[in-house]
Amino acid sequence: MQEAQRSTAVKRAIRRRTEHLAEALRPPGVKPKRKVLLPDRSSGNRLVPSPVFVLSSVRSGSTLLRVLLNSHSQIRAPHELHLRTLEVRPSREYTEGIMEALGLSRKELEHLLWDRVLHHELERSGKRIVVDKTPANALIWRRISSAWPQARYIFLQRHPQSVVESVLNRRKGAEKDAVVKEVFNYVNGVEQARQRLKGLAVRYEDLTADPEVQTKRICEYLDVPWEPSMLDYGAQDHGPIKPVFGDWSANIKSGQVQKARPLPGVDEIDPQLQEICKLWGYLD
Repeated sequence: MQEAQRSTAVKRAIRRRTEHLAEALRPPGVKPKRKVLLPDRSSGNRLVPSPVFVLSSVRSGSTLLRVLLNSHSQIRAPHELHLRTLEVRPSREYTEGIMEALGLSRKELEHLLWDRVLHHELERSGKRIVVDKTPANALIWRRISSAWPQARYIFLQRHPQSVVESVLNRRKGAEKDAVVKEVFNYVNGVEQARQRLKGLAVRYEDLTADPEVQTKRICEYLDVPWEPSMLDYGAQDHGPIKPVFGDWSANIKSGQVQKARPLPGVDEIDPQLQEICKLWGYLD
């Protein structure tokens, strides 16, 4: 086992050195070629071929969106699933080779497991569309698009500086610089996915201002009829409302859509977030 681990470590070291060398030799002004992430070899065997993923930052209203969607008779939007934390770990040295002979890498085995979890939720609910709104999915959107080539996406956007303020209000002792960096990573992931994947962009501020209009847009995108019951999410059971499962604030527990806070002024926006604010239409 130690020999296999050393071999893997050596391969990774060689790959890193090769990448560094290629970077050093690249002519000035020439951008590196983007790697094309091909669908994994097991992607044609999905039990859920076209799941829906909400890609958003933390503190962007994804729990509100999920309870609105979960109130639809045909849509199952469970609490955060954190699929990327479900891993497959072979217990013997030869297991990976055996699975490889079947055309299944460890990553592809994990994708099969993830798919089975989504299918399990559909089976339990009796509905036909499943939505995963885990914010961390914005950091692994490439892998998700590889695992599910036919997946659908909702890009949930919120003013990045408002997100920073919300995180600081929620986390005691949080350092602003660290929070800004964290939020930038999330919103940058959402924007990269939005530029490369087909989907529907929804603003949190618009969702809270007029949930009927925005949920109608989403239903049209998902090809399901809009249902008025979606706006009365407090009348239905949406499972655990607590930390790690999603937002557990008083706003969510109220059962009613609450208006978003006023947007930050231009002079309040952290320099690191200004460009993304422009791209999302929050700055002229």
